Amino acid sequence: MTFANQLALDATTAQRLIELALTPVPDVPLRDAMLYAVQGGKGLRAFLVLEGARLHDVGDRAGHAAAAIEALHAYSLVHDDLPAMDDDDVRRGRPTVHRQWDEATAILVGDALQSLAFEMICAPGSGVSDAARATLALTLAQAAGAHGMVLGQALDIAAENGPPLTLDQITTLQAGKTGALITWACCCGPRICQSDIAPLKTYGDALGLAFQIADDILDETGDATAVGKAVGKDAAAGKATFVSLLGLDGARRRAGELVDAACDALGCYGQRADTLKDAARFVIARDK
Repeated sequence: MTFANQLALDATTAQRLIELALTPVPDVPLRDAMLYAVQGGKGLRAFLVLEGARLHDVGDRAGHAAAAIEALHAYSLVHDDLPAMDDDDVRRGRPTVHRQWDEATAILVGDALQSLAFEMICAPGSGVSDAARATLALTLAQAAGAHGMVLGQALDIAAENGPPLTLDQITTLQAGKTGALITWACCCGPRICQSDIAPLKTYGDALGLAFQIADDILDETGDATAVGKAVGKDAAAGKATFVSLLGLDGARRRAGELVDAACDALGCYGQRADTLKDAARFVIARDK
C-alpha cells in the first residue's frame, strides 16, 4: 500500500474510533463541536502510531492510541486558535471552533478532547497490557504538558514580547510545541510491546523538527487556501523562525538534512520501514 493510501486509511480509523467514543456524550452541541474539531486533518500522528505499531507486529492493538493522539492534537489546535493565543479565524480550511461557536465552547471542546485522549489510552479492551497502557498515558502526559507541547507554546508566547530567539532557542521551543507529540506517536509501537524505542525516537525527533521547518516555509511561501489557515503571520509579527534565521534555501536544506537523519535512524528495520521513510519525505514536500 502506498503511503498516501495508508495515511488516508489510518486517519479514517482514528476518526471512526473518536466518533464511536463520542456517541454517548449527552450534550449534543458539545459533541458536535468536538467532532468538528477533529475533522479535516491529515491524520499524520495517527499514521505514525499505527505504522510504528505495524513495524512491531502490534498494529491491531494501536487504534486507541492513534485516536488518542488525534484527539489531543485537535485540542491543542482549538486552544491555540483562541484570541488569547494565536487568534486565528480559519483552521483546516474552515472557521475555527471559537468562530463557528464561541470562545467558551472552544475552551470546553479543548478540555474535553484532552480528557478523551487519556480515556482512550487507558480504557481496557484494546489488547494493550496494563503496564503498556500506563506507560502510554504517562509519556503522553509528559509530551503534552509543561515538559513538552505546553512548554513550547508558553515559550512561543513569551517570545512575542521579548528579543528575537536564536536558532538554538527556536529549536528547543519547537521540539516541545510541535515535536513532542510527533515523537510520542512514533514511539507508541515499541512501547505497546515494551521494546526499544531508541530508533523511532531518533526518527520522531528529526521528523518533528523537519515538520516545523516545513510549516515555517509554508507560512512564508504557501497559499492560504491550500494551507487551510492564515499565512504570513509570523513575518508580520516580526517573529524569529527557521526561515527568518536560515533563509528559505537554508531552511529547505536543513529540513532535507533532518529527513535524511530520520530515514537513517530506521536502518535497523530494513525495507519494512519504507513507508515511514515516505512519510518523512512527505512532511517537507506537503503544501498544507
